[in-house]
Amino acid sequence: MKGYEKYFRGYFMPPVTCNDWVNKEYIDKAPIWCSVDLRDGNQSLIKPMSLDQKIEFFNALVKLGFKEIEVGFPAASETEYEFLRTLIDADLIPDDVTIQVLTQARPHIIKKTFKALEGSKKAVVHLYNSTSLAQREQVFKKSKEEIKQIAVEGAKMLVDLAKEAKGDIYFEYSPESFTGTEPEYALEVCNAVIDVFKPTKDHKMIINLPATVEMSLPHVYASQIEYMSKNLNNREAIVISLHPHNDRGTGVADAELGLLAGADRIEGTLFGNGERTGNVDIITLALNMYSHGVDPLLDFSDLPEIVKLYESVTEMKVYDRQPYSGKFVFAAFSGSHQDAISKGLKYHRQNNLNTWSVPYLPLDPKDLNREYSADVIRINSQSGKGGIAYILETNFGLDIPQKMRETVGYTIKDVSDKEHKELTPTDVQSIFVENFVHLKSPLKVNEYHFIREGSVFKVMLSTEWNGVRKDFLAEGSGRLDAVSNALKECYNLDYVLTNYNEHALESTSKSEAAAYVSVKIGNKETWGCGINEQRPF
Repeated sequence: MKGYEKYFRGYFMPPVTCNDWVNKEYIDKAPIWCSVDLRDGNQSLIKPMSLDQKIEFFNALVKLGFKEIEVGFPAASETEYEFLRTLIDADLIPDDVTIQVLTQARPHIIKKTFKALEGSKKAVVHLYNSTSLAQREQVFKKSKEEIKQIAVEGAKMLVDLAKEAKGDIYFEYSPESFTGTEPEYALEVCNAVIDVFKPTKDHKMIINLPATVEMSLPHVYASQIEYMSKNLNNREAIVISLHPHNDRGTGVADAELGLLAGADRIEGTLFGNGERTGNVDIITLALNMYSHGVDPLLDFSDLPEIVKLYESVTEMKVYDRQPYSGKFVFAAFSGSHQDAISKGLKYHRQNNLNTWSVPYLPLDPKDLNREYSADVIRINSQSGKGGIAYILETNFGLDIPQKMRETVGYTIKDVSDKEHKELTPTDVQSIFVENFVHLKSPLKVNEYHFIREGSVFKVMLSTEWNGVRKDFLAEGSGRLDAVSNALKECYNLDYVLTNYNEHALESTSKSEAAAYVSVKIGNKETWGCGINEQRPF
């Protein structure tokens, strides 16, 4: 492949040999976890999360066991600012959870960040500036001393503002693009910042060493981390944090070797969502530890539900072969694999083994609420709206709108809950049809005829309300608008048409189509569905 000559090493080995980590066989305890899904993860989305989605995601992260959560860059936009204020003003942050906010080392941004934190009980203020050779030369055009001074002045400002803050403020500093920075210089900058912050054993600070861009094999990163760990000032008062990205596809390896090299903390995201090729995948990293007999201190015991939530709020998809969480990762298609797994499971049952060693399965799927044939989704009272929508789409071609899924989900789960049974795909379809499709009470539409006059549609509508027939004429800007106006005028109804979606039912042999409509009366939104061999309204 031509062109390789223009690429050079681009990274820096420590000035002295740092490879004590090589002699460590395994990670013996979980690190401090910090989720950056609401910052790194959110900023990488084509369509960033709404306020409600962020709150839903925050609550889910708390439920999973995260004690440190970076909630955003409040000075970056009003949306980020509003989210932080909502968390604080609505008292949504548990006492045992520390929020973290990001700020550049720029005075006006730092001031706005502290203003956004007013009223918070406990927070980490994460200060950063880029220190890499490439950025110093090409972007900032500043000397090493000038770049270091930016970090020092930012740190001084944090100290001054923290004295005025009523909450408990902790400091974090990142030499951004650490992997492209000479280790001796990164150490010099970090030590200068540490000297300003003056952390103690009882009130530690965080030095975050990000692989902002992966530039080397993972062992190089580990050596860089070990060098920093051995040479940072006041090490007993420092929490070394890693923030690996995944440009080379080795973010998990970077994190694992970095922990062996002395790191105490990991910043990452669920499923590795992040800019470019993503951040380190905390789920993979934590379950790697779990499969080696280490408690990750995070609860991924219902991984399918986490996948559903994630896909719902981010509109991203979890890849079918994503480690541990993909749809097919516990399903074998090879006959020899299926045979070995089947015999291994039987052997474990017959011998009542307490340790896991089934062929081809590095982890017991049931520990994650997964079945062996994980590509088959089953529905019960504990299922989520995503799973129910999947059943309806996969088996019957019904692509339920995202906004309708919660209503459909609760309706179907309620039947399962009351009848105390698992629902088959046919059961799910029957409940959906019974509750949402072609409902004829109290209103039944017997017949309709449209006439188009320019941009106006007129409709002649024949209906029954509780058995009483009425015929009437109305007009609107479209077919649906005309019918809606007719119903409002005839029956004196007061509602707002909030959603309309339609699609072809490609799973059938007929040219059927489905339409979904929601109306809002007051604060209550109600959904309905129509299926017809002809095109819907």
